[in-house]
Amino acid sequence: MRLILGLIALVLAASPLRAETVLRVGDQKGGSRALMEAAGVLDGLPYRLEWREFPAAAPLLEALNAGAIDSGIAGDAPFTFAAAAGAPIKAIFAIRQEQAGLAVLVRPDSPVRSFADLRGKRIATGRGSIGHMLVLAQAERAGWGPGDVAPSFLLPADAQMALTSGAIDAWATWEPYTSQLEISGRARIVADGRGLTPGLSFQIARDDAIAGKRPALEDFVRRLARARVWGTAHPEAFARRWSALIGLPEAVPLAWFRRADIRPAPIDDAVIADEQRVADLYHRAGLIPRRLDAAGVFDTSFGDAARAGAAAATQ
Repeated sequence: MRLILGLIALVLAASPLRAETVLRVGDQKGGSRALMEAAGVLDGLPYRLEWREFPAAAPLLEALNAGAIDSGIAGDAPFTFAAAAGAPIKAIFAIRQEQAGLAVLVRPDSPVRSFADLRGKRIATGRGSIGHMLVLAQAERAGWGPGDVAPSFLLPADAQMALTSGAIDAWATWEPYTSQLEISGRARIVADGRGLTPGLSFQIARDDAIAGKRPALEDFVRRLARARVWGTAHPEAFARRWSALIGLPEAVPLAWFRRADIRPAPIDDAVIADEQRVADLYHRAGLIPRRLDAAGVFDTSFGDAARAGAAAATQ
């Protein structure tokens, strides 16, 4: 009996137990979870996956910094803000999307017709968010000075209420909020990020998770990359699952997905250069005190997993 128990102990010690690894993943408005569930890539996980939902990137990144989650998705701008502040994180996977959904919204009855009309007006957005980046990029292109725009920093729910109530003049926001307000007739777009912002988002992981949970993270990246390719090819099915999870009409995610054209992007020189552009914009605006070296905030060792996942989606 002792011999049998000893053999069982040896087998268990040599085999990773599913219960031993828990991967805690942050999501925003169900984007990654709905996608991966709809794509059917979550079967047979060799670890336990725990989803944590956040209304925006800022609280998700705060949770990452505090160690409450291991990984999560965020746009390039808030990621830059967190990395420059010294958060122990790295970007391990990237996606690109068209920037028509990163937009400055006004009420339908607003006299504002272009971004130029917002000089000196109240524009709500999240501090360090992609909406904030859009405001800064639009103001810089227009040649405005620091006093020409004064953002009001609000979370999405508060910003949406402020816009519809008339407490602010505009809201610089992102999807799905843009499509939600546009389709419902509560707002219209006066400016967007096309040609101004890189359209990058990153799957981000804590340094200690990269060190201690690498097999789980590699597996997650592989599945996520596969799901991203599938989602772009099947926007209707993705929209149905997202709608069921979040509770908004299917027309909202369908409009978002069709104009976004989301696709995996290898973390290469082009991605790093675009991230440097974001960091330099924030540095010029005084949001980060020192110039950030973009190359240092990536971990490119997950590239093989991303490529394998993307390739599997086309087979």
